[in-house]
Amino acid sequence: MLSALSHGLIEATVWPDTVTQWLAIAALGVGPVGAAFYAWDIGMKRGDIRVLGAASYATPLLSTAFLILAGFAKPSAGIAIAAVLIAGGGLIAARDMVWKKSA
Repeated sequence: MLSALSHGLIEATVWPDTVTQWLAIAALGVGPVGAAFYAWDIGMKRGDIRVLGAASYATPLLSTAFLILAGFAKPSAGIAIAAVLIAGGGLIAARDMVWKKSA
């Protein structure tokens, strides 16, 4: 509710205005985004939730790396610091899995 309220107060709503844009949104829902939610659902039902949670830290790292490789973002010190912090969070989230198995 807070997100919807904040959006209504401080952001301008922009709707797709061409058939191509609507088709692109539908393709994202059916393709990569829909597949990601489907895979997440399978992982939550059949997998180790701790592994899934720790692995989710890779998402922002991978998406940023793809943006840099595609030329839509430039590497910077801020991105490097953020990557180290995200990786550190992933390690903290995975610490029980890593050290229990090796001990």
